[in-house]
Amino acid sequence: MPPLPQPDHRSTNPVIPGFHPDPSVCRVGDDYYVACSSFEYFPGIPLFHSRDLVHWTQIGNALDRPEQLRLPVSMSSSGGIYAPTLRHHDGRFWLIVTNCSEGGGNLLVTAADPAGPWSDPIWAPGVPGIDPDLVWDEDGTCWCTVAGGSQVRIDPSTGQTYGTPHRVWSGGPGAKAPEAPHLYRIGDYWYLLIAEGGTERGHAVSIARGRTPAGPFEPCPANPVLTHRGTDRPVQNTGHADLVQGPDGSWWMVLLGVRPGGGTPGWHVLGRETFLAPVTWVDDWPVVGEVALDLPELPWPLSPGPVEEQRDDFDLAELRPSWISLRDRTAEHCTTKERPGWLTLRARGGSLDEPDVVFTGRRQQHLTCRARTLTDPSQGRGGLAVRLDEQHHYAIEASGTEVRVIARVGPLRTVVAARSVPAGPVVLAVTITEPPPHGPCTGPDAVSLGIERPDGTFTELAALDGRYLSTEVAGGFTGRVIGMYAAEGSVHFDWFDYEPVEG
Repeated sequence: MPPLPQPDHRSTNPVIPGFHPDPSVCRVGDDYYVACSSFEYFPGIPLFHSRDLVHWTQIGNALDRPEQLRLPVSMSSSGGIYAPTLRHHDGRFWLIVTNCSEGGGNLLVTAADPAGPWSDPIWAPGVPGIDPDLVWDEDGTCWCTVAGGSQVRIDPSTGQTYGTPHRVWSGGPGAKAPEAPHLYRIGDYWYLLIAEGGTERGHAVSIARGRTPAGPFEPCPANPVLTHRGTDRPVQNTGHADLVQGPDGSWWMVLLGVRPGGGTPGWHVLGRETFLAPVTWVDDWPVVGEVALDLPELPWPLSPGPVEEQRDDFDLAELRPSWISLRDRTAEHCTTKERPGWLTLRARGGSLDEPDVVFTGRRQQHLTCRARTLTDPSQGRGGLAVRLDEQHHYAIEASGTEVRVIARVGPLRTVVAARSVPAGPVVLAVTITEPPPHGPCTGPDAVSLGIERPDGTFTELAALDGRYLSTEVAGGFTGRVIGMYAAEGSVHFDWFDYEPVEG
């Protein structure tokens, strides 16, 4: 659900909430497009459209066919699709990205319309490393720069590279993880923007400039131009940025950040989200403004897009683009056509602990929210889960006339609660709320799992500490996904709804 304008006509950050990291932005006329990383989920690379840089609507996924994206079961969570760059050149959209799985590498896809269809992958085996960037110079030569500061000429239509990759600039001396390069021609200079310091609390953005796309590059004397490390600001881990001009010609930066909650050290549970910050230019260097939860009033009209419907009744032949599945999505295991108006999941893996479990969900996008689904487990076993990875998830599972709450935290898996229910469909529910502040050991939120009676009464079976479904505990690069799964037989879901809960 996109952010809503505030009463004083301000809008809120993050502009794309929830697990939407590594944003790359592209402007075409009056339209803006953003692509984000997707890691182990299919379809890959969510794509968003906006007219005002604030309100974003998902229009599709770039890698939405099996021939475009193969994520093997052997691949661990937080593998897969890393850090796309989205650009528009010569009337087409170009997207380059790294598939960090066995048999993967750097690949390009193109489209006339960013809503799709996108082409089959064009592989670029001569591009080393991850986080590839594309830019064209005045002569039409295309340059690809990757994490670590290496650069090579490339023909993006074939993936063929020319010459040996050479080092151009890799950030501050000794800086950790120089990555996410983006190269631009702005005014008299070529600017190379990178992230450094790692994508955790030390994350930062630095920049250098040169007279040619291949350098040599002079670092900005004020580097890093953006970082929140060592501060008490509500947005942390700021980095992995991309520059774009607003409708009035002003400059802006999209970047990732997180919103930690609870006590020490602070736990972020939604993953890395997409934020917006203003940029001004002083002596031909960018100066980045505050990455605030309230954006400054914009000097152009806001253009709110359609608000995503709270409930999905699964009446369409295909799932909405916001639905994501683990590693693949085959009609054999996930379909809305077997029972009209229902989503049917057919089991493969035996539990959420297994990498091949059949799971389809949506990103948690609000710090407090509620999700519910009407589940028919008469032909199998499955339910509703809050997932971070195979070793960190909470679920309420239905089978026959029993529902039970299962918690997996690291090597420990336990049935926390169980209850008998009448045979037939049952409404499973999860409510996530922020606990009142108690002290340095308080977790970021509480996850309540239970069932809903026909009269709408929620019966809680268990309330669990949300810190164990956070990146600070589990590690990795993703965020929470709330959705449905099948662990045995076939499980049918009549509807699913998700709504923010006012604190």
